[in-house]
Amino acid sequence: MYIILLGAPGAGKGTQAMMLAEKLELVQVASGDLFRQALAQETELGEQAKVYMEKGQLVPDEITIQMVLERLAAPDCKDGAILDGFPRNLQQAKALDKALKEQSKAIDRVVYIKVSEGELLKRLSGRWICRKCQAPYHEVDSPPKVKGKCDRCGGELYQRADDNTETIKNRLEVYFAETSPLIDYYKQAGKLLEINGEGGAAEVNKRIAAALQ
Repeated sequence: MYIILLGAPGAGKGTQAMMLAEKLELVQVASGDLFRQALAQETELGEQAKVYMEKGQLVPDEITIQMVLERLAAPDCKDGAILDGFPRNLQQAKALDKALKEQSKAIDRVVYIKVSEGELLKRLSGRWICRKCQAPYHEVDSPPKVKGKCDRCGGELYQRADDNTETIKNRLEVYFAETSPLIDYYKQAGKLLEINGEGGAAEVNKRIAAALQ
């Protein structure tokens, strides 16, 4: 089963992908993690991506798509995967569909986690990330047991430089402009499940699980 999780920054995609992957015994494929791994391992695609990332530019679609497809071709993805943070735009979605079709596979469901802009702003401005394992925390909704330390690996927690109100608003604008056509695309394909993403993570996860059944 191949499932895509869509949602604006702060919608809780990463958390839900992790919970869902565990529940369905599928692999979570997060594009951000793939970039970090490719850079650390100095792969050919990683080196290509690095050129853009160092300039603060978006990595071109063809590099991102190739990286995701390589990951999906791995043995642990043969029964499916949860895609988190990919596709980001219509071009990526169409390329993914084409590549999967060539392997006689297809995306089964697309879960769109819908959260209001006010709630997204609140969540993002209180967000902390672990430097080591990238686990997300929130100072109000899901604080760490020890302030400034990751519960999982003990890594240092930090706030992204772009987690300030003005930058967050811009990021959300860009996200919605890019993703609106994507939502329509999957809706027309009859694969979209729209989920209310407000409330606790466990509550949202129950809604997703119920919708997928």
